[in-house]
Amino acid sequence: MPFAHNGETRIFWREIGCGEPLLLIMGIGYTSDMWLHVEPGLSDHYRVIMFDNRGVGKSDTVPGPHRIPTMAEDAAAVLDAADVETAHIFGLSMGGYIAQEFALNFPQRVRALVLGGASCGGENAVPARQEVWDVAQERLNMPPEDAVRALVPYIYDPSTPRERIEMDMKIRLRTYPSAESYVAQLEGILQWESFGRLGQLRAPTLVMHGEHDQLVPPENGRLLAEMIPGATLEMLPDASHMFTTDRPQETVSTVVRFLDGCEQNAPTPS
Repeated sequence: MPFAHNGETRIFWREIGCGEPLLLIMGIGYTSDMWLHVEPGLSDHYRVIMFDNRGVGKSDTVPGPHRIPTMAEDAAAVLDAADVETAHIFGLSMGGYIAQEFALNFPQRVRALVLGGASCGGENAVPARQEVWDVAQERLNMPPEDAVRALVPYIYDPSTPRERIEMDMKIRLRTYPSAESYVAQLEGILQWESFGRLGQLRAPTLVMHGEHDQLVPPENGRLLAEMIPGATLEMLPDASHMFTTDRPQETVSTVVRFLDGCEQNAPTPS
């Protein structure tokens, strides 16, 4: 079982496919298994590298808070363990925060950046409606079965086939984190912001967002695209926060088209 090491913390990682490296970073409380709907399509084109953020899955559980810069260091450790110097980076939800921090702290290691369902954090981020925030808080005290289903109406599009959502639910129940680990990641999110640093990002950037995202409203994606120099914005119709489940084929085709364009436009080494 492959592990990367950030200090004494072990980070589980895995890979599939071949080609240019693409590092996938998942959101709060989710393991790398949650890439299931897009993993096959992306691995047809890239060497896809995935990992479990600290506190979830097979990675070590350590005391929190799990700060976003620390989790960006975990991502760098994974690339080191995979013997990869530079990679495309695709982060979803909290993974999009980690991806931003990674690109700010390790700019020389980023070929291109994809930010999915993310925001800039802090006071400049557009918050979810109070109803959504209340449910997100209440689920901390729910049994796992109830907790994983409580957010379904707010993170999946109504048009998504129920059987596809049920596939996610099975993974969530099998890999459900402890309350302590979930809170440790949540604390990291609440302590983080990037708004004043977005202008420093220099990697080609694609911002993807579901038009019906209720957890991280679409205005956040528009703000990121406006603030990041040269960023491309792709708003996905009939998609919510988990657009990789809502629209997996569209997600893959959009990411592949963008990254292939970045490779074709990359300067030729002299």
